[in-house]
Amino acid sequence: MIQRIQTIYLILALVVTGVLPYCFPLWEMADGTAVYFMTNMLFTILFGLSTMLSVMSILFYKKRQHQFVLNRLNIILNLILLGLFIYRSLNLSGETNLVSEKGIGMFLPIVAIVFLVLANKAIKKDDDLVKSVDRLR
Repeated sequence: MIQRIQTIYLILALVVTGVLPYCFPLWEMADGTAVYFMTNMLFTILFGLSTMLSVMSILFYKKRQHQFVLNRLNIILNLILLGLFIYRSLNLSGETNLVSEKGIGMFLPIVAIVFLVLANKAIKKDDDLVKSVDRLR
């Protein structure tokens, strides 16, 4: 399980969606207070679902097709999360006094998407290798 590269990519995606949102704020208010993902219930649910999908995908290491589908769902979920962040940042633009600076936490779904795409690429390569070995039998 751990010897496959897609598992490493999935673990990195798990860390990006499950651990790093606690470390990096989404944005910073004008008075200097940092806003984390836990302040909005929708962001909390979406980050939790993304983390859960990554864990499930890691556990389905024997079923490559299930891994591939779960990663696709996780990519769609992270795209929705990224869209919500962009919508929120465009609604609370620099004109208001509410938000002064965007944080690194807003870019975490992009990093997770990159790792999930790399994992899907490795899963596809692994599946093709198994199919080619079956053809030789």
